[in-house]
Amino acid sequence: MTSYADVPGLVETTEAYGETTLIVDPARLVEACTVLRDDHGFNFLADIAAADYLGWGEQGLAGYIGTAGGRDINDPGSRGLARIPDPKPKRFSVSYHLLRVSDDPARVRVQVWLDDGEPVASVIEIWPAADWFEREAFDMLGIRFEGHANLVRILMPEDWEGHPLRKDYPLGGEPVRFSDED
Repeated sequence: MTSYADVPGLVETTEAYGETTLIVDPARLVEACTVLRDDHGFNFLADIAAADYLGWGEQGLAGYIGTAGGRDINDPGSRGLARIPDPKPKRFSVSYHLLRVSDDPARVRVQVWLDDGEPVASVIEIWPAADWFEREAFDMLGIRFEGHANLVRILMPEDWEGHPLRKDYPLGGEPVRFSDED
């Protein structure tokens, strides 16, 4: 296992499912990503994935036990064993999937945790491909990226209210909009 002890703002390192995750203090994200690019050779940002964990770990939510053959969707959620998932540190996670494309390839996930309304710094200066990924996270979940020069919607219409991938987004009741209507 590679050591990432020199990464600024490193809170925790975990290994699960063949992937290394570096949980970083959001205030030091840019520093951490710069070190990973310059000192560790992670020269490719493959994706930025944001998730909303509103209600995670509360009563009524259970996991399931998967097998190598998958899981039976008709089988009760956790094979009769009520299992409450571990609580998350904050409501939102933003995961940066990095690749080292070289003679010594590797992958790592950098993750930050944010509360509702808490911004995180943009990493466009490190990896220009972050432009669209950050805009998508803003559009779908309302996560703000400080320093992003053009943080506007890319999937939803400009006048759309709310962010559809948030767990508290209202379900149903939205009028269907067609392009040929006035």
